[in-house]
Amino acid sequence: MKKFMSIALAAMMMASMSGCNGNSNSSGSSSAQQGDDKVHVGVVQIMEHTSLDTIRESFLDEMEVLGYGEDKVEYDIQNAQGEQSNLSTICKKFVGDDVDLIVAIATPTAQTAAASTTDIPIVFSAVTDPVEAKLIQNPQQPEGNVTGTSDAIPVDEVMKLCQKLTPEVKTIGFLYTTSEINAQITAEKAMAEAEKMGYQTKLMTISEVSELQQAAQSLAEDVDAIYVPIDNTIAQAMQTLAQVGIDNQIPIYTGADSMVQDGGFATVGIEYTGLGKETAKIAAEVLEGTPVSELPVVTMEEFGTFINPETAKAIGVEIPEEIASQASMLS
Repeated sequence: MKKFMSIALAAMMMASMSGCNGNSNSSGSSSAQQGDDKVHVGVVQIMEHTSLDTIRESFLDEMEVLGYGEDKVEYDIQNAQGEQSNLSTICKKFVGDDVDLIVAIATPTAQTAAASTTDIPIVFSAVTDPVEAKLIQNPQQPEGNVTGTSDAIPVDEVMKLCQKLTPEVKTIGFLYTTSEINAQITAEKAMAEAEKMGYQTKLMTISEVSELQQAAQSLAEDVDAIYVPIDNTIAQAMQTLAQVGIDNQIPIYTGADSMVQDGGFATVGIEYTGLGKETAKIAAEVLEGTPVSELPVVTMEEFGTFINPETAKAIGVEIPEEIASQASMLS
């Protein structure tokens, strides 16, 4: 009995010492590297659609490659289902749980996360313009607790693609959701580029997804093509917009490859799997103790042409071989 009590006492002392050595903090140092405790990471996206889902899955896959799989990290993965109130509740929960890192996918998500804490590091993904979104002031040297990856695209290249694929287009309609600053910024830049190139333009906005079909149909009656930027509200109902394009025999140019995959006609943009990987690389550095101020915002520099051949056939557009040979065909 005395021998048993001695062993038990020794075990208790060792457990106590271990508890003193392991901790989690908001500076981003990994508790997994300091003891047996897992790192706690909250991952949240504003809603489900192909672009955001691709980022999330790519992020998680790359984190495992980087040594931050589920054996070392406890991920709390949340989806706000498009509701701002849900998004706020989720971010507050992350703060209450004192997670080591918040990964915020899409601009509205990042804005809500940033409003919820100035202590816990936040790594965003798919924020088109973090300065305009008021997340940071200096992308090269973030001054607070927020950094991440941008999905800004070369809208001038999309307009040039329109010239090549559909030279008969004279008027382009631009459609976006008013609550999404990322969509507004991109649409305004695209309109300016289109007008420089001699296109006539027409703008239409919506405030919620239920307005999309009617707005798109109204716009389609007055234009030869429609451009929709990286817009989460529209992306979740991309098939509805794509059908409007098919019914009216006009091309729908988009801001994301996934929107082409979901029925849009074509775009020049980034590949969202790569965006998720870059987000993971930043997140891993934060967990390893690198200060956020030393992690500049990463803007993707490699772009590709994405075309949906089924949509092209449905609207009667023949893709020139020199473009088809270099483009990624999505359907």
